[in-house]
Amino acid sequence: MKRRSTVAAIDVGSTKVAVIVGDATDEDRIRVLGVGVAPASGLSRGVIDNIQSAREAVSIAVEKAEQACGMRILSAVVGISGSHITSQNNRGIIAVPDRTRPITPDDRARVLESAGQISIPTNRQVLHVLPRGYWIEGTDAVSDPVGMYGGRLDAETHIVTGAVSAIQNLAKCVEGAGVQVDDIILESIASATSVSHEQERLQGVAIVDIGGSTTSVAVYDEGTVAHTVCLPIAGSHLTHDLARVLRCPWESAEEVKCKRGSAFPDPEMEGETVEIQAFGTQTKKEVPLQHVCEILQARSEEILEMVALELKRAGFLDRIAAGLVLTGGSSQLKGLAEIAESRLGIPARVGQPFGYSGLTDLIGTPAYATSIGLVQYALQGRERVSEPAAMGFEPPVGGFFRRIASIGRALMPQ
Repeated sequence: MKRRSTVAAIDVGSTKVAVIVGDATDEDRIRVLGVGVAPASGLSRGVIDNIQSAREAVSIAVEKAEQACGMRILSAVVGISGSHITSQNNRGIIAVPDRTRPITPDDRARVLESAGQISIPTNRQVLHVLPRGYWIEGTDAVSDPVGMYGGRLDAETHIVTGAVSAIQNLAKCVEGAGVQVDDIILESIASATSVSHEQERLQGVAIVDIGGSTTSVAVYDEGTVAHTVCLPIAGSHLTHDLARVLRCPWESAEEVKCKRGSAFPDPEMEGETVEIQAFGTQTKKEVPLQHVCEILQARSEEILEMVALELKRAGFLDRIAAGLVLTGGSSQLKGLAEIAESRLGIPARVGQPFGYSGLTDLIGTPAYATSIGLVQYALQGRERVSEPAAMGFEPPVGGFFRRIASIGRALMPQ
């Protein structure tokens, strides 16, 4: 039987830390072997602000995942987000010395290296260099030039960078929990792997991952990543609005949002009320459900408008024929996709993770799209993270920072 590769993925979010262990079956499907979840701590707007608290949360989630899968986790891929993330597209050109021979993988690697060379400040670090397309002597774009003939080869790449301090703090947090970091992957790209279909990516689609404190957007155009951005607004702002306007504790506002909330008030809610905890002498109070939904509607529309403005600024609002795929925990707010369609005038749907088996009842919601996507991204040929060993995962050679130092490996086609 074909030996399976096994990976662990850690999604350090603002509301929860999720650890998923999975492998690839002989049918090239992802099989989830174990899951560990712990309440998040020590994070603010997608970046770590208390490394000790964050490390403890990661340790708890890792321990639960180890108990669930029966293996010790020594290494993992880790998701990253935050407003410090930036991206740009860049082109490179090389000359093919011998026109009589076909273009080789070495030529492809050279042009990708050329397209990946950008000038960035010393406080920033490259996370991804993703090929977007190749051109042979200025002809139409091709997906892979190897085996073709020509004297000049062009390539365009999508380059994602992040703040060195945020990347190092995340890596040290995970390593402090006893897990080595094999790779750090942008969460919106991981989410796109688990919730979007190939046809959507070919026609143009924006994956909008609405998490606890940040909204990550990844735009796919003609099948490849064309734009990525992280916006500093998300689900916690919805809860914050409810807590302030209704003058209630955060936990009560979060419960109302999740259980009874909607992105727009429905006329059928007329007369309905919800009971919430209250500050002051009152222990509980009745609040009109329509009022709750009106508060949520205002912030929901703001989030969607910020996404639309970013897409328009980047020049993709009119190019995404497949519209928006909303995912992340906050995308589960009732009516959010409907209000996105009505306000922005483009198709929208809530993206559930797919392409995996095992523990579907536990993780089959948009809240785990990033976690599952990290496993899928690592297993689907990008980089083999580890192989199963008798007592768990074999320790990898090197680590994330050594991987970054290897330019050739970083520029391999995705």
